[in-house]
Amino acid sequence: MQSFANAIIVQWGWRRFAIALACGAITALAFPPFYAFPLLWLTMPVFVWLIDGAEAGEGAGFVRRSLPAAAVGWAFGFGFFVAGLWWIGAAFLVDAAHFAWLMPFAVIVLPAGLALFWAFGAVLARVFWLDGAPRILVFAVAMAVAEWWRGHLLTGFPWNAIGYALTPFPVMMQSAAALGLWGLTLVAFFVFAAPAVLGDGPRGGRFAAVTLAGAALLLVAHLGYGLVRLSGGADPAVAGVHLRIVQPSIPQDERWQLQRADETMKRYLDLSREAEAAPDAAPITHLIWPESAFPFLLTRHPAALAAIADLLPPGETLITGAARAEPADADDISSHVFNSIFVIDDTGVIRAAYDKVHLVPFGEYLPFRRFFEALGIRQLIALPGGFSAGDRLRTLPVAGAPPFGPLICYEIIFPGAVVAPGERPGWLLNATNDAWYGDTPGPYQHFLQARVRAVEEGLPLVRAANSGISAIVDAHGRVLASLGFGRIGVVDGALPAALPPTPYARFGDLIFLAMLLVSALLAAIGKIYL
Repeated sequence: MQSFANAIIVQWGWRRFAIALACGAITALAFPPFYAFPLLWLTMPVFVWLIDGAEAGEGAGFVRRSLPAAAVGWAFGFGFFVAGLWWIGAAFLVDAAHFAWLMPFAVIVLPAGLALFWAFGAVLARVFWLDGAPRILVFAVAMAVAEWWRGHLLTGFPWNAIGYALTPFPVMMQSAAALGLWGLTLVAFFVFAAPAVLGDGPRGGRFAAVTLAGAALLLVAHLGYGLVRLSGGADPAVAGVHLRIVQPSIPQDERWQLQRADETMKRYLDLSREAEAAPDAAPITHLIWPESAFPFLLTRHPAALAAIADLLPPGETLITGAARAEPADADDISSHVFNSIFVIDDTGVIRAAYDKVHLVPFGEYLPFRRFFEALGIRQLIALPGGFSAGDRLRTLPVAGAPPFGPLICYEIIFPGAVVAPGERPGWLLNATNDAWYGDTPGPYQHFLQARVRAVEEGLPLVRAANSGISAIVDAHGRVLASLGFGRIGVVDGALPAALPPTPYARFGDLIFLAMLLVSALLAAIGKIYL
């Protein structure tokens, strides 16, 4: 192992770049739909050894000393993000006549930008780099900080954070309730990078064995906590609540065609009227349709609201995604259109609404609009001006069930930002449309992240996706009922009960901060006694 490590450390130029790029791409296999997380015990040690060799000549200034580590981090990150996010390009083929020319830029430029965070992490690690085993903690802290920044800076994009590699199954998701995604990310970098000390030989110092034992102990504790937390059996159901999720699987290039409005509405109505799963099944109390279910503004189509009223028997409620418009006011001559969720009662009256807060850049709105429009670029949604953002997260009341926290599309991927402050709901509702991306890894990655949010918050999750994966998930991340990608049908089931607030729900990223401080202290102790 030592000879292999040395062979990696001494690489230079394009060979070092190629090794980093390849290992980054292999790392992406740890995520859905592959779940090949053991590969990280190969790629992360290589990352550490590449940083070992990222040195500049004597007398070099800070910038020159940082460049080798930055190049390693960027190349590793670029390989990781290209291999893990290539499917984003599929969205540009939905309206190929207007957007196909942009696909290469999305597939290359976005990963290149995200890789800058990994370049930062590698530089930060190199600045505080230590000899021997303590450098594994330095590496884990620096890269976890970089990932946290990626999840927050410039609206944030925490997709496929490394912590998800430790959450492929429910038993491995439970630590998210205590540590949150960012705590798991710190643990993941340490656990997967720890075997790097096997390549140190005698220079590894007395703490090599301690590092390996610590990583093994963390992994055992991670699994043990999951087993204990799941040992109580199935979560109870909320009495008197019976859900039906409609998955119409309407192709993305048809969803916004106004001439297909009647056909679209008929599919929703027909699926909603499907017979119960069994003759003795309880009647449906809450019907749920996915994001942007209609190719029109629902509030301006009274016939559609009348059809919904005819559909719903007394006491049944529809929760649906729909676009919502506000009239222009005195200060703004243009209307505001929102990506929203409506709660509609059995008379066709809208009882509550939520407007999406966290919009997708370039998908739902165009940042720096004048600049990009001058280049002939507009957002993917064919809506002049794009969507407007809602003012805040909300918890919506709904008759006959606990209040719920609405989250539209990728709003579900942000740890610690899925519940309105001071308004803890009884469940989370994620209305989404992953049809943009076809049957690629994207929808599967999105579903895993949504399940981890349920575990972090201790709240059940109901997911309505136009093309799948629609599901009912309990507060432990277990899938109770689901419908796979691309299928047309419904998901029927009871609503699982919420758990008491988890440690992460109570303290949020303060837990991650405490873990960073403890890890840094342990690294300093290791340096002193090495």
